[in-house]
Amino acid sequence: MSRVKMDVQLGPLHLQNPVLVASGTFGYGSEYADLVDLNRLGGIMVKGTTLRPRAGNPMPRMVETASGCLNAIGLQNVGVEAFIREKLPFLRQYRCAVIVNIAADVREEFEELAERLDGVEGVHALELNISCPNQARGGIEFGVDPEATYDVVSRVRRRTRLPLIVKLSPNVTDIRVTARAAVDGGADILSLVNTFVGTAIDARTRQFKLANITGGLSGPAIKPLALYMVWKVAQAVSVPIIGMGGIMNATDAVEFMLAGASAVAVGTANYINPRVSIEVLEGIEQYLIEQGETDVKAIVGTVKRCKPESEF
Repeated sequence: MSRVKMDVQLGPLHLQNPVLVASGTFGYGSEYADLVDLNRLGGIMVKGTTLRPRAGNPMPRMVETASGCLNAIGLQNVGVEAFIREKLPFLRQYRCAVIVNIAADVREEFEELAERLDGVEGVHALELNISCPNQARGGIEFGVDPEATYDVVSRVRRRTRLPLIVKLSPNVTDIRVTARAAVDGGADILSLVNTFVGTAIDARTRQFKLANITGGLSGPAIKPLALYMVWKVAQAVSVPIIGMGGIMNATDAVEFMLAGASAVAVGTANYINPRVSIEVLEGIEQYLIEQGETDVKAIVGTVKRCKPESEF
């Protein structure tokens, strides 16, 4: 038995430990099942699920960058009905939480998705991906407009009894504003950050490397930015936070928790090391033992200012 209490309570959502795998980087869980003991994870955030199946963007749609990668997958997925019928039965056999990331272009589709998944056996929470183009407002993302954020979150909140996680976009002037709007709309938990918008160019061919031109930047390159945003949001809202963005090892994860995250999600690192989530979990536990802590919740939000160096 572990010497450290690792379970966490995120509002209405209970997790056996604070380590999750981020949506879009772990498929539907079955893709990693031969490499990772899924029963040891705190939760699986399945890949973005839409009302109807999507083929995604044309290739090339992923490119490596300095200390990270850009992806423009375009929410390729089987659609909500096929997810429930074909993917969820596999996940039900494991004791980790199953969190369904839902994505849509218009508010009504978010509402339909929430209503369809409400009460479905094996679904423990919804993660609302509001970093999607809002076609009804000229392509503006829901997540960069506080009013749109409040509206879509409140609409979904009325359609489901499931714990509601809202995933915030970092592509804003002040992420605290959209964080407050999400909480006011009914979010139980916030997850941050999603990817940063970026691009890549091939100087030899003078072409963009992605067919979509832009993509979402993830990986260790974004960690300092993500860490800062988690710290800022943790001071601005009272709901629990799931921190993510460039977590490659246990030390990275601990830093997010010290900044105010109650749980963490490992994303791009899964592509490099499929077992990284378990290594992060074991590393957090070892850190707590070394620090003399008996409960993982004891370190959340405990970062302190550094002492100024003495002048010579």
